[in-house]
Amino acid sequence: MDAISTSALLIFLLVLILCSAYFSGSETAMMTLNRYRLRHLASNGHKGAIRALKLLERPDRLIGLILIGNNLVNILASAIATIIGMRLWGDLGVAVATGVLTLVVLVFAEVTPKTIAALNPERIAFPSSILLIGLSTIFAYVVSSVNWITTGILRLFGIKTISSSDALSQEELRTVVHEAGALIPQRHQEMLLSILDLEKVTVEDIMVPRSDIYAINVNDDFKFINRQVIQSPHTRVLVYRDTIDDAVGFIHLRDALRLQSKEQFSKSSLLRAVKELYFIPEGTPLNVQLANFQHNKERIGLVVDEYGDIQGLVTLEDILEEIVGDFTTSMLATPSEDITAQQDGSYLVDASITIRDLNKEMKWDFPTDGPKTLNGLILEYLEDIPAENTSLRLAGYPLEVIEVADNMVKTVRIIPQHYQSQK
Repeated sequence: MDAISTSALLIFLLVLILCSAYFSGSETAMMTLNRYRLRHLASNGHKGAIRALKLLERPDRLIGLILIGNNLVNILASAIATIIGMRLWGDLGVAVATGVLTLVVLVFAEVTPKTIAALNPERIAFPSSILLIGLSTIFAYVVSSVNWITTGILRLFGIKTISSSDALSQEELRTVVHEAGALIPQRHQEMLLSILDLEKVTVEDIMVPRSDIYAINVNDDFKFINRQVIQSPHTRVLVYRDTIDDAVGFIHLRDALRLQSKEQFSKSSLLRAVKELYFIPEGTPLNVQLANFQHNKERIGLVVDEYGDIQGLVTLEDILEEIVGDFTTSMLATPSEDITAQQDGSYLVDASITIRDLNKEMKWDFPTDGPKTLNGLILEYLEDIPAENTSLRLAGYPLEVIEVADNMVKTVRIIPQHYQSQK
């Protein structure tokens, strides 16, 4: 070292600090890369992304390589700085070199390059991956030896393997969708979140209750059956004998109208044209039922309880509407025909509406872990069938029972919470 001039040592020290900055910045840049964007770029043939992805396949080796390089240059820089300090200030130079080098390394070889790399990971990682791949080849045995020793030490603490996964949980994916901002249109965000919610919703949450099923009683007067076929709002209609529990099958109106046009429509031809029934156990999650509809090539099914009694009807369109919204309403956020706004700020609500639909349309917070309809929620709360003009407060909302018929609450007046707070 005595043969080397102080100026040459200073230049060498500067180079070592730059090398330290490179290793520090490369480590931060590689670890900060968005793995999903990286895979996307790599699949499109981006060479830098391909190199970075190859290095990140074994993050333990990559970190080992960077730390080996960083520690080598830092230790060498410390030795050279000590020599320079002793030449310039004698024994005091050791303390001076230690303090100055610590500050220089901290600012120029650690904080600054790591900050730049964190802000621009791709611009730093992709070019540096060229040198890192070369170094990984040169120091392959050294890195492997260090990793082998490290693995042995970890096993002493009961850690047998180091595993990492980039897979996102459902809640993490939900957060990603929320934070996408303008990258994903609001409408698409809502659809994606609805897909994630499918497993939390069951068929009984969205089914048409058996009392509301539009169906044809084959034992009715034939003229009435004809009129039901012509006036049906649905393309598939349930056919039954006297009671829905004695269901026969589904008739596609296309088949019924074809028979009518050929003047071959009769009760017997109607029964011959019905399609076989498809039953769905209550409690089936919507994501499972969507797959079942696809696998069985069905579009409509009857929901049955544990005793085999029919509880309602679910269609493929009902599940799709949970994802994309109601097909039959406009894109404007207006209440359905079950909800009528009043001049005093209250709403008249058909009590047969489901709690989920009511909360979704009005942004309210009625509990959904009990009865499925507003009528059921009121009856459960009161433990009795209320008289008309009965007032109560349910889930913080003032309610007034307006109409009761057939042992059911038919119409309810609800005063929103925000309206109450303004009052």
